[in-house]
Amino acid sequence: MTPATVSHPAAPPLRVELNKLETAGDACKAMLIVENGKGGPIRSLRLDLYAFDPDGIVQKRSMVELGPVPARKTALRQFEISPTPCAQVGRVLLNDVAACDGQDLTRETCLERIEPSSAKGAAPFVR
Repeated sequence: MTPATVSHPAAPPLRVELNKLETAGDACKAMLIVENGKGGPIRSLRLDLYAFDPDGIVQKRSMVELGPVPARKTALRQFEISPTPCAQVGRVLLNDVAACDGQDLTRETCLERIEPSSAKGAAPFVR
């Protein structure tokens, strides 16, 4: 067998779900669920996110640290989209992975593995 014919198993997905947006005063708190069901431990996972209003205009950029996330674990993290009220969040964009540190992980492999999704009733969370 040549190296070109050797098949490597696909890296397990890293699911990140925008589960809920919750108004707190004048700000909006976002609840994210990180599902690291089949991967190794993640020491740091920092995402570059943008919130858009319902008309598609950028409102807020956030750098969000979601780590650490142990192997085979689901974690809940929250961050504030401030000073934007939740009614003004039309969608959230996963723009980039700013940092990813863990077993055999790089920024690029994390970006490839992340599968963004949204819970019913939450704003769309897209790549």
